[in-house]
Amino acid sequence: MPSGAPAILVRDLRKRYGDHDAVCGLDFEVAVGEVFGLLGPNGAGKTTTVEILEGYRSRDEGIVSVLGMDPGERPRALRERVGIVLQSCGIYRHVKVREAVAYWAGLYPNPRAVDEVIDIVGLGEKRDALARTLSGGQARRLDLALALVGDPELIFLDEPTTGFDPAARRAAWATVRRLQELGKTVLLTTHYLDEAQALCDRVAIVKDGRMLAEGPPATLGAAASRSRISWTDEDGATQEREVEDPTALLHQLTSGALARGATLRDLTVSRPSLEDVYLELTEDAADDVASTMEATP
Repeated sequence: MPSGAPAILVRDLRKRYGDHDAVCGLDFEVAVGEVFGLLGPNGAGKTTTVEILEGYRSRDEGIVSVLGMDPGERPRALRERVGIVLQSCGIYRHVKVREAVAYWAGLYPNPRAVDEVIDIVGLGEKRDALARTLSGGQARRLDLALALVGDPELIFLDEPTTGFDPAARRAAWATVRRLQELGKTVLLTTHYLDEAQALCDRVAIVKDGRMLAEGPPATLGAAASRSRISWTDEDGATQEREVEDPTALLHQLTSGALARGATLRDLTVSRPSLEDVYLELTEDAADDVASTMEATP
């Protein structure tokens, strides 16, 4: 892969199933060492896109480059450099954690040390435990260990924390941050917007196979059209308003408080969060689902 080239390059990606367009001309790049989030409602085309990048599914049109190679050709050199955690994985229930990771390590030319990988994913105390005795969160960490033991440059994480309790999710977040510290590139799909906010350098929001927005989570909110103004009034009640332009309302509030000799407490102006932007952009999709459900006898 040429120096400075992106880890993933997608141009005008298209995939059609019968008369349904699952992916409609997606364009994006993922830089080396970046954690990139692919967000969208069910049916947005995320899984199809990721499977094309992984080489599991063919594309109809477009240019796709992963680590400088075409995943559609399924080159062995690419498979040796990529780790994948699917939405749902499984492993022989009567094998020990260390045995499973050691077996997977033998499939790669230059694997990481088995015990090091087990420690990275937080299974050090379970290395001699049978897979069938692991909790759901621990089993998911084992899935991640199997994806990491080949020392991949790029890791695909497809909804890696679905079903986790809060503590397990935070532990998984720490693992993803550790991957970035190791210089790995991560493409992450998730329905948890706080997860994307916490982990991703950039995100892309897709719906109906099309790109709606792309950028760092913090700036997507800043680019939104509304501002939220909140304050505590003289009776101690919290007030909140959303406006297109905060200038006029701020002038009204501050000048009124000065005229009355009152103190305007807890005044804040904020842009929508990533969750706010996501819900606004995908609102039509939710409305479509609701309409379909209402029309179903």
